[in-house]
Amino acid sequence: MNRSTGTLFLCPTPIGNLDDITIRTLNTLKSVDIIAAEDTRHTIKLLNHFQIKKPLTSYHEHNIKEKGLIIIHKILNGENVALVSDAGMPAISDPGEDLVKLAVENGINVVALPGATASILALVVSGLPTHKFIFEGFLSPTKKKRREELENLKCEERTIIIYESPHRLLDLLKDMKDILDIRKIAISRELTKKYEEVFRGTIDQAINKFKNESPRGEFVVVVEGISKEKLKKIENSMWDDMTIKEHIQLYIDQGFNKKEAVKMVANEMNIPKKEVYKESIGL
Repeated sequence: MNRSTGTLFLCPTPIGNLDDITIRTLNTLKSVDIIAAEDTRHTIKLLNHFQIKKPLTSYHEHNIKEKGLIIIHKILNGENVALVSDAGMPAISDPGEDLVKLAVENGINVVALPGATASILALVVSGLPTHKFIFEGFLSPTKKKRREELENLKCEERTIIIYESPHRLLDLLKDMKDILDIRKIAISRELTKKYEEVFRGTIDQAINKFKNESPRGEFVVVVEGISKEKLKKIENSMWDDMTIKEHIQLYIDQGFNKKEAVKMVANEMNIPKKEVYKESIGL
């Protein structure tokens, strides 16, 4: 008789301090049939530390397709599988994202356990607003694409969280200075470890710091969103080369009626509504 379908457990592991692993995660790792790990050499050290003896299988970006299908097959045949990354929550900037998608497509129960996540730790110690934020993960390693991604974040009002490797940190900061201008920033490294460090200041100050210090460890960069005042200036500058009539037509093309478009244009261009209305005749 076939066993019922198993479960995929997403088990976060410590990002530095081994004491941060939860009792629930330990119990889950002890109870599953197999553990899928990003790097089995790294994970075996964790398991040995907690005296957990379970079969390991590798699951990483280079074997996503073939190994993902094998793992799904095992779960469908009744085995419970724990997915772990090298550090932190699986499926966040991690190939586990694909395995979760595959599991959901196959009707498999997916259970995520709470645990350490570098992005949230860096956010809450940053001193920047935490009520609304976006997570961008790693930006592109190529300069042109990275700058395009930063241009798309230029008018973002929410706090921005970005991951970066040590050898690209300074390049990222220089691009941020060019595109995001003056912003408050917090850069965390070695979170939960012995040499944990959080730098808080401006982008300029961060550049000066890491010009003189060789960046080490994995970094989480937290940047404040644009202020409403700066956003208003950028929005206003967009209309400098546009006539009132073109501005009105822009909103009509977006689905607004003429009355709504006139009101919005008058507000954005800071001119009387009557003047805008005159320009809208014939549209």
